Amino acid sequence: MVLESLRKFLPNYNSEYPLGFQKILESFSENNYTLNEPNVMLLWTAYQFGEEAHKGQKRKSGEPYFEHCIQVCIQLISWHMDIDTLIAGLLHDTIEDTNVTKNDLKNKFNKDISELVFGVSKLSGIKFRDHKHRQAENLMKMFLAVAKDLRVIIIKFSDRLHNMRTLQYLSKEKQIRIANETREVYAPLAHRLGMNSLKMDLENAILEITEKEAYDKIKSKINSTNRSRNKYINEFIAPINKELQNFNINSDVYGRAKHYYSIFRKMEIQGKKFGDLYDLFAIRVVVEKVEECYAVLGIVHQLYTPMQERFKDYIATPKSNGYQSIHTTVFGQKEKIIEVQIRTKQMDRLAEVGVAAHWIYKEADSSNKHIDAKMNTYMTWLRDLVEIIKSEDRDPNELLELLKIDLFEDEIFVFTPQGDVHQLKQGSTPIDFAFSIHTQVGLKCSGAKIQDKIVPLNTELKNGDTVKILTSQNQMPNQAWLKIVKTTKAITHIKRILKKEEETKSIELGKEIIEKSLRKVKKLKLLNEIINDPSKMGYNNSDLIFSNIAKGKYTFKEVLEKYDVYLNDSDLEAGYDNDTLTERFLRRARGIAKGVTVGGIENTMISYPKCCSPIPGDSIIGYVTRGRGVTIHRVNCKNLPIKKNRDRIITVEWDLSNKNPFLVRLRITFEDRKNLLKDLTESTSSLNINIKSVDISAKDGLASCLMIFEVTNVSELKTLEKKIIGSVSPIKIERV
Repeated sequence: MVLESLRKFLPNYNSEYPLGFQKILESFSENNYTLNEPNVMLLWTAYQFGEEAHKGQKRKSGEPYFEHCIQVCIQLISWHMDIDTLIAGLLHDTIEDTNVTKNDLKNKFNKDISELVFGVSKLSGIKFRDHKHRQAENLMKMFLAVAKDLRVIIIKFSDRLHNMRTLQYLSKEKQIRIANETREVYAPLAHRLGMNSLKMDLENAILEITEKEAYDKIKSKINSTNRSRNKYINEFIAPINKELQNFNINSDVYGRAKHYYSIFRKMEIQGKKFGDLYDLFAIRVVVEKVEECYAVLGIVHQLYTPMQERFKDYIATPKSNGYQSIHTTVFGQKEKIIEVQIRTKQMDRLAEVGVAAHWIYKEADSSNKHIDAKMNTYMTWLRDLVEIIKSEDRDPNELLELLKIDLFEDEIFVFTPQGDVHQLKQGSTPIDFAFSIHTQVGLKCSGAKIQDKIVPLNTELKNGDTVKILTSQNQMPNQAWLKIVKTTKAITHIKRILKKEEETKSIELGKEIIEKSLRKVKKLKLLNEIINDPSKMGYNNSDLIFSNIAKGKYTFKEVLEKYDVYLNDSDLEAGYDNDTLTERFLRRARGIAKGVTVGGIENTMISYPKCCSPIPGDSIIGYVTRGRGVTIHRVNCKNLPIKKNRDRIITVEWDLSNKNPFLVRLRITFEDRKNLLKDLTESTSSLNINIKSVDISAKDGLASCLMIFEVTNVSELKTLEKKIIGSVSPIKIERV
């Protein structure tokens, strides 16, 4: 019907218009997308413009380049995007790959189309394969571009999806790079914007490139079990359909196989074979009204026994990406475990296309408060990210971690005593909740009550908790908070305050250092000159001089010479005070930091004592020594003289970009038996973890083995410990 109406606008449709344009028009019909005459003609103008611009260009497959642009447009039609987005999709590569300019598009079409194409071109120039710092900067650029107009990323999604489906013509190296980029950036972003169907398509394409053998096996298994699976699905849904008819509930009930990538991940994480998985498909029931969803739930639970711990009501508490549905898991025929998803048609559409649903209703010229609210949720999330990105003191590596938190983490729903609901990341604490209420509430959070009971601030919140935040004007965030908070907002504001506090301490310490040194060489008057004329050091503020002295960027001699004061070596030596923290900053600050940052300062001499052997992921603190720089300890190290030398304890953080191995000592106790050492070493060899030394002794039927391994972080250590437990069943494993 749609196609027939389109042909009325195009009298010579079959003979005059090229096959590519006919495919686009047929796509409107297939997706029940209505297009008026002016828009059809505008699209035809864009088609001719794009085809001419890309004339002579070929893809690696040998087909005309413009075929890719046609496929991008067709995908956008399936999402019911507006006409400007469809045209921008058709022309998305013109600025980047042809002589067409932004002004050309503006003059030929309109400003919106030119801005969309320009935005996509900027995204296309962003590559994520570089160093972590560059990757963070590129993510910043991407979110800044997307926040201006969400349609930019939707066009880019369509472009990426078609590229992923045609990667076979590129070199294997390029295929892997593009697949990894898609997994790390585009698939999670699609999920965050509620475009679950796109996310699944991207992930399946990723699997086909990166794990071809696994992909082919899963595909073959799914296809070979289609008949038996469909038979079971029909048997399962038959009684449901019968009851729905009895209750006069119009519905669509069907079974859907899980996508290949999710099956692969379950096999990988759970260590199971294909035949051991029970949730290879889900039953979906789609109805008209919300109240019918709960009626269907009652029907399903009457027919099949539910698993109580496997019920989730995402209608009452939607996911942060807008997803709504009731999920229940029941025991079907032959005691098979089956997941049933129940939702309305609108929820189903929103679950499939997410943020794109906004344009479906706009295209239909109808308003929808629910869809508009979801759109506001996406835009609020983007605006919050942009606010963080634009902050002057942002750290790109830190931002990269924050963005990944926002893209990947699941959510919980927590209530204020007044009944207001707040969405938080899974694992969030009362401090996260406080920051979600207001920044100042977070900064002054001194305690919390859950269900009217006082709880520690590191308590992990659960779905449905009612939380009251206690505040104090004397409270300030501390370093320990960073160990327990999960949300982007909390992490950002805490680090910002701590950085300011650290800077204040650095200024005070630097001033104290230079003042003591000047006093010893009887040049104290120079302090006033430093304060009043910082320009000799290249600054317009003396605080920056003192801060950089504390951070070890200048020696005492360098400061003196900047102010034309020259001392002989013996007088200069007298200016150093070996019994203060000056040793750290003035004598050792130019050593090499191995894996940690000291108080925000890089390039500090670092050592790791054998008393506790910290590794990345451990909670750590630094201790300023005499003559050996800063030693790094685990916070619970018994050899750390905290009480006697509290002023020597400093803040340290792991450098997340460091991938060097660290030594970890494990003492493993087990019942003595033959081939024990052989079994132990063989079990760990598969992990590709280097064993540095082994010392084993036996007494009274027990064997004690001290082993030193090289690992990169705590996560790798935990994997190692699990492997040891699974292979030799030790009585005890402990770090020493």
